[in-house]
Amino acid sequence: MQVDQELTKKLAKISRVDLTEAEVVEFTESLKSVLDAFSKIQEVDTENTKMSMQPVDIKNITREDVPTEPLAPEQALSQTDHKQGDFFKGPKVV
Repeated sequence: MQVDQELTKKLAKISRVDLTEAEVVEFTESLKSVLDAFSKIQEVDTENTKMSMQPVDIKNITREDVPTEPLAPEQALSQTDHKQGDFFKGPKVV
């Protein structure tokens, strides 16, 4: 694939991104380096490699949800000065 400034300008137009001429030059070089990296990956022999969607086993690390008794309002509000009755008191919203 021929990567040049015209391709970068076309990609920017499709993406609806306004680029300056300096940015076009910069992104053209970046695009070339990214595509070079991918071309090196394609050189690796993967003929006898199994396809893997997730290289690490996924385990459920969450605890089981066990219902318990809720805190009493006095206990829940014991650490705050911002309370009114059995509720937290927040700032006034106009």
